[in-house]
Amino acid sequence: MYTFLAGIALLVIGYFTYGKFVEKIFGVKEERATPAYVNNDGVDYVPMSTSKNSLIQLLNIAGTGPVFGPIMGALYGPVAFIWIVVGCIFAGAVHDYLTGMISIRNKGAHLPELASKFLGKVMKHVVNAFAVLLLLLVGTVFVSTPAALLNVLMNGKIALGIIIAAIFLYYILATLLPVDKIIGRLYPYFGALLVISAVGVGIGLVATGAPIPELSFQNFHPANAPIFPLIFFTITCGALSGFHATQTPIISRTTQKEAQGRKIFYGMMIAEGIIAMIWAAAAMSLFDGYNGLNDLLAAGGPGAIVSAVSTKMMGAIGGTLAVLGVVVLPITSGDTAFRSARMIIAEYLNIAQKKFSSRLWIAIPLFAISVVLTQIDFNILWRYFSWANQATAVIALFVGAMYLYIARKNYWISLVPGSFMLVMVITYILNAQIGFGLPMNVAWIGGFVGAAVLIALFFRAAAKARTNNLPLEVDVSDWNQVA
Repeated sequence: MYTFLAGIALLVIGYFTYGKFVEKIFGVKEERATPAYVNNDGVDYVPMSTSKNSLIQLLNIAGTGPVFGPIMGALYGPVAFIWIVVGCIFAGAVHDYLTGMISIRNKGAHLPELASKFLGKVMKHVVNAFAVLLLLLVGTVFVSTPAALLNVLMNGKIALGIIIAAIFLYYILATLLPVDKIIGRLYPYFGALLVISAVGVGIGLVATGAPIPELSFQNFHPANAPIFPLIFFTITCGALSGFHATQTPIISRTTQKEAQGRKIFYGMMIAEGIIAMIWAAAAMSLFDGYNGLNDLLAAGGPGAIVSAVSTKMMGAIGGTLAVLGVVVLPITSGDTAFRSARMIIAEYLNIAQKKFSSRLWIAIPLFAISVVLTQIDFNILWRYFSWANQATAVIALFVGAMYLYIARKNYWISLVPGSFMLVMVITYILNAQIGFGLPMNVAWIGGFVGAAVLIALFFRAAAKARTNNLPLEVDVSDWNQVA
């Protein structure tokens, strides 16, 4: 298991080296007041400790993505490890850190507002539609998947519909109540289940000497589906995920100091990468090779893999706790997905959220649409979610690149991964059956040409913004912090 252990080590090293490099480029301002104090409203803007913010951020971003995605990505073989490690360090964690920190500098603004400011007003409407669509898909998917796992765990003794209704009720409360009333209080307990799940399975793999495959580019995927670009849409959370750009502003509004950003934003993405590595390794090693994994996936989906791995590694009691840990992941992303959607719509329509009624009338239509979406086939929802997710990640990376370009700093740390994924996003939608269904060679040409045009437009807009001295942050110099 050299590849697996080396991958874990590289992720940890990446946090202390490349993470520090990115932080230095951005330039932390120790004394600058954060939105948690400047805009404190007792609902969304509330100062919270680094440890609490870090845990909430991890649970926010780590839905079923770093579990189900790597399990399905395991069908590509150990190349999945490469994407998780490289993607996490150089793309995903950079994406999360920059979106979080730029949001802090701009009153805790969500991605649509940041895109409007740095990429043009038209992008505000485009990104707003993308973000709300993505969050609705996430919220819906993260109702269905934990409900199905709980239904299996209880041997069908409680009807699936009742479980779905209970999860929806929790989501409604978490969306409407102040952030420190439910999310801030329950997440430490949810976090304990998550740690038991991931660490327990990881230790079990090492202790039992599981036959985790070593580094190889051999493609085990059914029908020899191409690794490029499909792997980038199979494994999203755990490597790079635009969903995170919708979550970081929740915590940018509760962060006490900018210096805490590397641990909260970059560090928690690294932690998610480790979770993804563990589940990819488990899926590759515990089912008698590719055929066993493929058969079990075909029979019961990723949920069946989770249940089998948990029981095999930790026994009946420990396995139940591990499955509950995996159930916690989507629930703690689903609740904040709806909360983020409510905040983005409120920001877009300029509606203050201090009054309960203002939050309620935005939330009700969101949940009504989500209930309808639960009737759509999960696999179709997941495909659209994956593409919308990575398209959002590209936009967020270009926002980060624009910010750094205007600031005359090293913008390549964001532009390179953003440009790479831009090619993949365009190529995927041109080729995919949910898109235009073009032949792969035509899709690749379209991907490179389309990306080249958009990158050229980016540099044109960036040069203009730098010349006009576009303000990078909201001035808070006249605010007297009371800590």
